[in-house]
Amino acid sequence: MADADPIKTMEEGGMRTWQWLAVAMTVALNALDGFDVLSISFAAPGIAKEWGVDQGILGWVLSMELLGMAIGSILLGGVADKYGRRPTILGCLVAMTIGMWFAGTAGSVNELLVWRLITGLGIGGMLAAINATAAEFSNARWRSVAMALMVIGYPIGGATGGLVVQQILAEGGWRDIFSFGAYATAACIPLVWFLIPETPAFLDRKRPEGALIKINQTFARFGHPAVNGFSEETTEIAKRSLSDIFKPALIATTILITFAYFAHITSFYFIIKWVPKIVVDMGFEARSAALVLTWANVGGAVGGAMFGFVAMRVGLKKLTMMTLVIAAILIVWFGQGTSDLTKLAATVAVVGFFTNAGVVGLYTLFAQVFPTHVRATGTGFAIGVGRGGAVLAPVLAGYLFLAGYGLQTVAIFMASGSLLAAIALYFLTVRNAD
Repeated sequence: MADADPIKTMEEGGMRTWQWLAVAMTVALNALDGFDVLSISFAAPGIAKEWGVDQGILGWVLSMELLGMAIGSILLGGVADKYGRRPTILGCLVAMTIGMWFAGTAGSVNELLVWRLITGLGIGGMLAAINATAAEFSNARWRSVAMALMVIGYPIGGATGGLVVQQILAEGGWRDIFSFGAYATAACIPLVWFLIPETPAFLDRKRPEGALIKINQTFARFGHPAVNGFSEETTEIAKRSLSDIFKPALIATTILITFAYFAHITSFYFIIKWVPKIVVDMGFEARSAALVLTWANVGGAVGGAMFGFVAMRVGLKKLTMMTLVIAAILIVWFGQGTSDLTKLAATVAVVGFFTNAGVVGLYTLFAQVFPTHVRATGTGFAIGVGRGGAVLAPVLAGYLFLAGYGLQTVAIFMASGSLLAAIALYFLTVRNAD
């Protein structure tokens, strides 16, 4: 291994403690994203009560950081591929801290929308960067597990946040939720600085001054042997650019994976964003709504973890398609509703299990189908455009409810996204990208 290049060393070497710690930090960052995104869902009943907003306006309040995510993923995914995963993550944490803090001080709906947009910009860039980071800090054997762990950080953050929010709402108001999120986000900045170096794959591709020294410093920390040079750079590799995701070799992949993510995330965010309000409308108190959403995230965390291990033995594309179809069926089942809180929480947990497992499958596919030089760009584009589905979901559901449609009808309509995602993946050609 002494003469191996950085890519082979990472792909073929074992997973050491510091590598798992770097992956664990991406899990924590995604957990932070999970809490930040869901904070507006937890706060929605209080916002609606304080400012007297109707369901249509509330849909926009729920969606604004998702719009920011879409913009942030598209713009900052390219930044992560051009300037590095590490500086992008740190910059996004600063934006998220600012957005969360000032959201808690907002005096009007319009002011709140601005700060949620800024929070979303940071979250969107973060998602693209940590997806590439988790993939590039893992070896070939354990990559599907590392990616699954990274993705389930989101429901872990939501579930943990749900428990915290129940305590916050017992003693305070919706503004305190955002204050807590700001403190938690700020606390992650020094942790990222210490635990996440720049990835060897990025340094090997960009080759800035001192790149080989930085690679070997990281390998020394990880317990891998030092390398004497970079990976082989052919003429074809040298000509690669960030625009490659739109060129003939990748355009079909880009379109199909982006549409699949767009469609499924529409279904996913219908559950995540509307569950608290739906539960309150059923006659339960706000704390009970937070508890139900917590169980959705517990189910999501378990489903995502199990997906990662099963994916080590079953074809990734096939497993993802099956998961998406089951998710669609279960969302329709959720639409039947129930007056029993325990049964409702159990139902939402099972729905969360499969909807988040579908997200894990799609994120793992991002890392597999996009080459290193456009991994964050491709992921960012897919997430960014796909977040249009996230923006659409709460707004569309809000107006459907406002038009008088019942929960079952709305659930059937929103569940179709997961089914369309499975169909799109059927036509996707999956091959290992280098």
